[in-house]
Amino acid sequence: MTQETISIVLPVFNEHEILPTTIQTLENFVAAQSQNYELIFVDDGSSDYSATIIEHARQHYANIKLVQFARNFGHQIAITAGIRYASGDAIVVMDADLQDPPEVINAMIAQWHQGYQVVYGKRVQRDGETWFKKTSAHLFYRLLARLTDVAIPTDTGDFRLIDRQVAEVLKRINEDDPYVRGLISWVGFRQTAVSYERHERLAGESKYPLRKMIKLALDGITSFSEVPLKLATWFGGGLLGGGLLIGLINLLTGNLGGTGLIAFLLVSLSGLILLTIGVLGAYLGRIFTASRQRPLYIVAKTEGFRQSNSHTLTWEQRQMTN
Repeated sequence: MTQETISIVLPVFNEHEILPTTIQTLENFVAAQSQNYELIFVDDGSSDYSATIIEHARQHYANIKLVQFARNFGHQIAITAGIRYASGDAIVVMDADLQDPPEVINAMIAQWHQGYQVVYGKRVQRDGETWFKKTSAHLFYRLLARLTDVAIPTDTGDFRLIDRQVAEVLKRINEDDPYVRGLISWVGFRQTAVSYERHERLAGESKYPLRKMIKLALDGITSFSEVPLKLATWFGGGLLGGGLLIGLINLLTGNLGGTGLIAFLLVSLSGLILLTIGVLGAYLGRIFTASRQRPLYIVAKTEGFRQSNSHTLTWEQRQMTN
């Protein structure tokens, strides 16, 4: 039988402090496994010398491959590119900061061998994270579950294993601002969870500040739910009904004046209008971005891929000819 190949996709953005440890840890891990492994680092336009560290590591480890973006395109797009370039029978997505323990990959592979085509890591503990981040993540996942019909698992990140068949389906999706973990849930197939404890970062700082966390949350909601659009309609109808009721009560009681009431109605109506415009703008923005039909990312260079590998180096070239 042909030996299995497992691809590990690692998006990288300014991780020079932890990369040497990450590379050594992963190489020690894969050296003890029976499968073949390729490590695909997707450098998302790092401004430090992350790409240099990866290039240097390639001189010592033949299984390391590099996809370097021309600029920063974002974490989710880096994951998307890594999946497209991966050639393994199964693909594992994990961050390069070692918060997701490589040992969990064995448990994922065991579930894959049982016939599951998606095996996602479910966090039972998150070390080294602030109360605010844990609480906001907890609330977001449950809000998203309420807003969408797609069963997106709670308390999970992008750390997961996907089968080759799932990867081929994802490669046909060219969605702008992709919410990868949501898309993986949306495509279906047999899915299961592996529980694990997420570690604290060994070095460096999180590359997901509040601004990026909010953007990721909005991408997830607007990608998989139309409820915010409906809420705008409901709020508008409710305010209109409330205004008519107040007007009717004032008419019946003969109290048609009152600058306080007028000010309240004006402020409430103005706020609702702005809120509705903002919700519509978020969805229209996605339509506008998609209408430009720009590529999701620009690759400056790749290293370690063979031209003959139809899943890797020639992916963008094949898309241009379709």
